[in-house]
Amino acid sequence: MSRWILLAGTLLMTSACSSISIVNGVTPRSGYTLTPDVAYGDGPRMKLDVYAPDKADPSGKPAPVVVFFYGGNWREGDRADYRFLAAPLAARGIVVVVPDYRLYPEVEYPEFLKDSAKAVAWTLREVSKYGGDPSNVFVMGHSAGAYNAAMMAYDPRWLGAEKISPGVLAGFVGLAGPYNFLPIQSPDTKPVFDWPNTPASSQPITHVAPTAPHALLIAPGPGKDKIVDPEINTERMADALRKNNIGVEVKRYDSLNHYTTAGAFAWPLRWLAPVLQDVSNFVKLPASTARAVQLESGASR
Repeated sequence: MSRWILLAGTLLMTSACSSISIVNGVTPRSGYTLTPDVAYGDGPRMKLDVYAPDKADPSGKPAPVVVFFYGGNWREGDRADYRFLAAPLAARGIVVVVPDYRLYPEVEYPEFLKDSAKAVAWTLREVSKYGGDPSNVFVMGHSAGAYNAAMMAYDPRWLGAEKISPGVLAGFVGLAGPYNFLPIQSPDTKPVFDWPNTPASSQPITHVAPTAPHALLIAPGPGKDKIVDPEINTERMADALRKNNIGVEVKRYDSLNHYTTAGAFAWPLRWLAPVLQDVSNFVKLPASTARAVQLESGASR
């Protein structure tokens, strides 16, 4: 077993997807119940998986909920690949919803945000059937998925189309996310957003308002992320939230790169950084307490 753990760790340190099957293969299958392939809309990409804790909270309260959007530059990704991330959160008493969404070249911006909003709307309507608390729903994502989640939390157009206000969300968790990436530099990203015709309103940072949900932003340390620059994205997003008196906690880890910011949820890689514990603590802390703590402490490194 140790040989496979070492292989998974080595691959995830350098690649987004080549070791996913190995990491999922060593992810424990106990502590949660998986309900796969649930339709939240029309079309083959509009399905989601639900990971529910096996054990109810001793207090009898329903579980907090995380809707997790994966990354892949809006070009690739599959919900089934993220059991390594969803399962350990579910085993810690959190209902996790992992949706697929349409990708380029089938669609361009903003169509994948419309899908994301439908997935969040489904969660708010249906998650109580899986033991989740619809009044305690967080949106979370990694890389491009963090962008999708941020737009759900801060740009009211998308949930508004589902007759929902972002104010109903309990919080936002961003892992190595792009929140402020104009002008677009990546050749692969430019057609997704029709660069140079990309509107400024496509950027999550432009939608931060005093009513926005509080946030946990996790990113690699300085110079460690070669895909999404945390100084331009994570740090400036945190500044925008603070200027609007929104609670925000920033966690930067020199031990992480762009991929392992998510990969560190997998148990072979948890030694890299306590991202699983960070997210679990944030989601389980009552919102009023979390906001007060974050406003008092500001960003933590």
